[in-house]
Amino acid sequence: MRNIKLLIEYDGTNYLGWQVQAKGPTIQGMIEEKLKQLTGEGVRLIGSGRTDAGAHAIGQVAHFKTRSEMDLRSIQRALNSLLPHDIVIKRVEEAKEDFHARKHARSKIYEYRILNQPIRSVFHRGYAWHIPQKLDWEEIKKATQKLVGEHDFSSFRSTGTPTKTAVRKVFRAKWKKGRDDLIRFEIEASGFLKQMVRAIVGTLVEVGKGKISSEEFQRILESKDRKEAGPTAPAQGLFLKEVKYDAFVKSRHSRGNGNPGEF
Repeated sequence: MRNIKLLIEYDGTNYLGWQVQAKGPTIQGMIEEKLKQLTGEGVRLIGSGRTDAGAHAIGQVAHFKTRSEMDLRSIQRALNSLLPHDIVIKRVEEAKEDFHARKHARSKIYEYRILNQPIRSVFHRGYAWHIPQKLDWEEIKKATQKLVGEHDFSSFRSTGTPTKTAVRKVFRAKWKKGRDDLIRFEIEASGFLKQMVRAIVGTLVEVGKGKISSEEFQRILESKDRKEAGPTAPAQGLFLKEVKYDAFVKSRHSRGNGNPGEF
């Protein structure tokens, strides 16, 4: 059996998230369907983690086992010809036999995009949260720094989602402004809880509106109570940007053209 690693980019607008569901289209389900068509096998595709309905990915990583002898170039070309326009396989690699996209992930980087200007944008409407009122970005940045380090993030996870622990380590969190008028929040952590990034962003926006101070943000984090935090930011602004792995699980061969990129 070969172990094939994929680097995937997708627009999640028309999907119910990454994980296969019975009630509608998902990214995992769509790729598995095309892999079966391509290899003739009932392939199970394992991703580095789930993404929410309507959220996007620049650098989702997944792997699957196959007996197919197709070369990497053919797998990439064939998959991209079969997949819809909103899913692209950026890279195909021959991974080590024991590589696991989720278990071996060292950290993940998410990006959230905000358009903070009075007038909405036709072109950013599906890929950013439009906030027309002025925000206090200095106060937001002060609150953001309180996220760095190891914390229990129960205050920023979807209610009713069982996990062994809500403790995660945030390596960095920052805001930056691009030439496209979008303001990007980038956060790298050892792992993320369900809707964690969106809950954090929603609460930080409340800080920017003056409804919560940076000191109160610290108290919310320490409360471990989702009811204390702000609203969940809309899914369309969220992107899984990159998944990092230690050197010992790096793949042997690859075919593709892309790597998953402060004011």
